[in-house]
Amino acid sequence: MAFKYLAAEFYSRDLSVKSTTAKMVKMKRGEYQSKICLYGYRKSTDGRMEPDEETAPNVRLIFELAAQGCTAPQIGKVLVERGIPTPGERKAARGIAYHDVSRSAGLWQTSTITRLLDDERYIGTYIIGKRHVTEIGGSHVRLKDESEWIKIPDHHPSIVSKELFEQAQAKRRHSKCPKKTVHQYPLRTKAFCGCCRHALSRSGGKTRYFYCRHSKVNDRAPCYNMTVKENELEAAIYDTISKQAKIILNLDNLSNAGLLDIRLAERADYGQQVEGLKAQKRALYEQLILCEIGKAEYMERKAEIDKELVCLEQVFSALNTQTAQMQMDADTKNASRKLAQEIIDTEGLTAGLVDTLIERVYVYPGNRLDIEWKIKDFCAAG
Repeated sequence: MAFKYLAAEFYSRDLSVKSTTAKMVKMKRGEYQSKICLYGYRKSTDGRMEPDEETAPNVRLIFELAAQGCTAPQIGKVLVERGIPTPGERKAARGIAYHDVSRSAGLWQTSTITRLLDDERYIGTYIIGKRHVTEIGGSHVRLKDESEWIKIPDHHPSIVSKELFEQAQAKRRHSKCPKKTVHQYPLRTKAFCGCCRHALSRSGGKTRYFYCRHSKVNDRAPCYNMTVKENELEAAIYDTISKQAKIILNLDNLSNAGLLDIRLAERADYGQQVEGLKAQKRALYEQLILCEIGKAEYMERKAEIDKELVCLEQVFSALNTQTAQMQMDADTKNASRKLAQEIIDTEGLTAGLVDTLIERVYVYPGNRLDIEWKIKDFCAAG
């Protein structure tokens, strides 16, 4: 069996190498192996890439605007004003539903435009071997170092000239840093636009604020130029949380606690009665075995004990269920009170409180908020 597994592994490796080599040979001949061509191109009858007459002019327009010094948001605004569909919308219109375009609302995203401007395939250069599978048979891939990429110049007809491509790159502002610093703040990954449902971006200036960058290219969007200061948003959320915490702390739970004690005492009493009747049955059976009583008397007295025992066990079972539920409710209330006290003692919004209580915060124009809570019982208390 071990030899079979070893042979199967070597066969899989050999098959993978042969498959990759065959794809490399086809791509070097100019054949495009992907099912979907790059935006601006289409697959010809012989399997090669050729410019798409409908979308290639849009790619040239993007590079021309970039060469003139336009930023990605400015280019996106021009594309929206001209009514040019996004790559995702074009795929969806052709029945290729690879992306969810329901939230795009026809807006060209900055990341899409940046990705197009970085792509050397628009000047006819094709790149092979950018990624490799980390494990044979797996789907996890890893990006290789650029020195290991295979670049094939003049692989297919270009849409953009090399001169225009270089001009666009020269005008663009490239800010590369070796290691990206991740800034931690309470509302990280929690703040969203209530209109378009996209995550809000956060400014890095002295006065930090959240804004919806997805609507910057569409001045007709309801969230266009919508901003909210970070300190004001945090203060509003903490005010809502602290008010709820004060309500929880002011609730009178003494009556419930006293009722639980009463029910626990009743349950213990009925439990003792049940055990007492069971002990009577055992003693009665012993008397029968020792011939101290007759069988008829034993059956009569046993029937009386069983009848009483059934009634007591039903009451005991009901009390057991009731006290268990009351104990769970008491534990939940104690946890809520403990959390409420922590909120009051904190005196401000923290990442820990946000992660515990809040799933998302939706911000609308006019600084209206809609908070999606994680702990429903905490919000409903009181």
